[in-house]
Amino acid sequence: MSKVYVIGAGLAGSEAAFQIAEAGIRVNLIEMKPQTFSAAHQSADFAELVCSNSLRSNQIENAVGLLKEELRLNNSLIIEVADITRVPAGGALAVDRNNFSRLITEKIRKHPLITIERREVKALSEFDLDKDFVIVASGPLTSSSLFNDLKKMLGADDLYFFDAIAPIVDAESIDRKKVFAASRYDKGEGEYLNCPFTEEEYESFYAELIKAKTTKVEAFDDIKLFQGCLPIESIAKQGKETLLYGPLKPVGLIDPKIGRQPYAVVQLRQDNQAGSLFNLVGFQTRLTFPEQKRVFSLIPGLEAAVFERFGVMHRNSFLNSPKHLNLGYQHNRLSNLYFAGQITGVEGYVESVGSGFVAAKSLINNYLNIKPEELPLYLHPETILGGLAHYVSLAETKNFQPMNANFGLVPGLDRSELKQIKNKYSLKAKGRRLRRQVYALRALSHYKDVKEETQNLNAQE
Repeated sequence: MSKVYVIGAGLAGSEAAFQIAEAGIRVNLIEMKPQTFSAAHQSADFAELVCSNSLRSNQIENAVGLLKEELRLNNSLIIEVADITRVPAGGALAVDRNNFSRLITEKIRKHPLITIERREVKALSEFDLDKDFVIVASGPLTSSSLFNDLKKMLGADDLYFFDAIAPIVDAESIDRKKVFAASRYDKGEGEYLNCPFTEEEYESFYAELIKAKTTKVEAFDDIKLFQGCLPIESIAKQGKETLLYGPLKPVGLIDPKIGRQPYAVVQLRQDNQAGSLFNLVGFQTRLTFPEQKRVFSLIPGLEAAVFERFGVMHRNSFLNSPKHLNLGYQHNRLSNLYFAGQITGVEGYVESVGSGFVAAKSLINNYLNIKPEELPLYLHPETILGGLAHYVSLAETKNFQPMNANFGLVPGLDRSELKQIKNKYSLKAKGRRLRRQVYALRALSHYKDVKEETQNLNAQE
């Protein structure tokens, strides 16, 4: 009888294994930790969040928020656990990363149809792809042996970019007299700690940041940085005011001590449910550890900060997926082989979960020899799940790059369609916000009646 394997128990692999098991199919989930760790992983648990503890916006008017809602409607394990382990983060969904991974590991381990293997897969020749089904969800930090095997087997391009991780500080080491609690635009109940700068303080911080020593990552000119996760020092070097419109923007925040908006602000986001750890939002970095301590201690409120984890940079590898994958993340020649997660070129936690979900559903249909008469909802181009799947399989191959969830992935709206949907749901919004709401309601209407969502959107106006 055919066997089913998922390689990698990250976000995509854990979601895929769970969905396959929930369909009544036995699945072997293979994870190389704790025998082998990548450069960025630290925990033996599944679905470890390496970079940030935030899954980004939770609002359906935002593409990644809409993607979360689509996954909730499809009974996603990862989003269910994220909702359970959430920590205050305003309009975003952030989680206690340790409890999040622990609970997912527990649910996977207890599932009667999932067998866990703790070992490193070094080559796909370990599997009989004429008979067995395999999802490769080994992530952007795929071991060099497996990635080299994939390149040889698929004739794949060696694509990669560099990603960076933000530091985390001990909550008790933050000077609470200097920071204030607030969420931007009052979304939430003061759920971020904000470190306010005067203009003079910002000038001093900026001067030290741009001259700080960085770690060496190959030749600097050859570093390919993912634009959605640029190191703070790289942003700073684009100009003195760049940070003021990016990670340090003060817009939407009022410092109660002065009764107005500060010159600049560093936001600290709670990293665990106990509230004992906070991460520096947007402070991905490749500064050396001593320089991180020196420069980031110039941030008001962090003068005596204890850094529980410093930021690091690592290389992320991915396939030129449009050359190799069909719409359901299935290999275009080896029909029993699937890929999921950031190795496919989706970028972001929730996007990885979505790809794991879709790859699992595609495999399930193949395994059970089910041929849907219509395009499944999770592949419909008007949904974010479908939009990502279409991008990964149909994008131009020459300059293929990782992609976050965004409304540019779904079919556009002409004026008549926009007006029709606006009138149908009596939407009050205007301009860009109206367009985003229409995109969201159009996508969700494929899954369910959106009356409740419509009422919620109109109540916000």
